[in-house]
Amino acid sequence: MDSVFTKIIKKEISSYTVYEDSDVIAFLDINPIKMGHTLVVPKKQIDYIFDLDNDDYNKLWTTTKKIANGLRKSVVCRRVGISVVGFEVPHCHIHLIPINTISDMSFDNIYDYNSSEMTDIAERIRKNIKN
Repeated sequence: MDSVFTKIIKKEISSYTVYEDSDVIAFLDINPIKMGHTLVVPKKQIDYIFDLDNDDYNKLWTTTKKIANGLRKSVVCRRVGISVVGFEVPHCHIHLIPINTISDMSFDNIYDYNSSEMTDIAERIRKNIKN
């Protein structure tokens, strides 16, 4: 069965996509803990990140670095935190979260957003990603 991320990849569900190539897609989390919270997802539906073959694993992390650099230029933050948890959706993904302190990484945080803000930050991130 297709995961929600596969449905986003197939364009069956809309998203605030910030990057896409033949292997990876990145889009804003719809339940962000900070403005700019981005998910980086391989297009192959694999549940556990360490089950990716080496080529796909390396592509995912190389793309993640590119997106993190674009995110950091788009949002005022000291760092871009990384989290790989993998329980909420059975499709491996990497969370990129703009942070200033370690407490900013807490998934108990809730960022209240509106669609205008999401559209704006997605556009800023897209413009700041270097190919």
